[in-house]
Amino acid sequence: MPPPEEVSLPPRFPRASCDVVALAASAGGFAALSHVLAGLPAAFPAALVVVQHLDPRHRSLMPELLARRTSLTVTQAKQGDALQPSHVHIAPPNFHLLVNSDGTLGLTQTELVHFVRPSADLLFESVAASYRDRAIAVVLTGTGSDGSMGVQAIHKMGGTVIAQDEESSEFFGMPGAAINTHCVDLILPLEEIPHTLINLVGKGTAP
Repeated sequence: MPPPEEVSLPPRFPRASCDVVALAASAGGFAALSHVLAGLPAAFPAALVVVQHLDPRHRSLMPELLARRTSLTVTQAKQGDALQPSHVHIAPPNFHLLVNSDGTLGLTQTELVHFVRPSADLLFESVAASYRDRAIAVVLTGTGSDGSMGVQAIHKMGGTVIAQDEESSEFFGMPGAAINTHCVDLILPLEEIPHTLINLVGKGTAP
């Protein structure tokens, strides 16, 4: 019988030192996400969840477009999907994406958070609550401050926070707001983020 504090822990991926990488982006995010995902190996041992601010009035082609740029599996997240290694789950337009304590995904259309839905803050906070120190948050280019509350939750629970640096960001609003919380562990140019994730998650296994 496991101790009570372990009962609620989500499933862990045996080849990963962290189980989930949550990425958030807004303006300029497609190019940044493409670069990060293209730099990860097909056998990347953790799951990835993505919030990209999109026009809620149109169906998103982002999963299909990103899938052409990476060897990872890329899908639009659905209610109840289970996190899987080497799999990128992207929030659909106009839905908040949450990671549940059993390692499944939840979608909700609750109110906008800082004028956006999906919200990086809600995603990061749910990942922090479920995966604690086995979570990584990555804040990429974007306007506004979405994600700055969520990175504090990741930091508080012992996870790792990465922010894209100003020079490589098309828009520095989101990374800058995250950095200003003093909860960011690594401030990196875009080109260094994929290899850093490989080292943090996959024990140094290069693509």
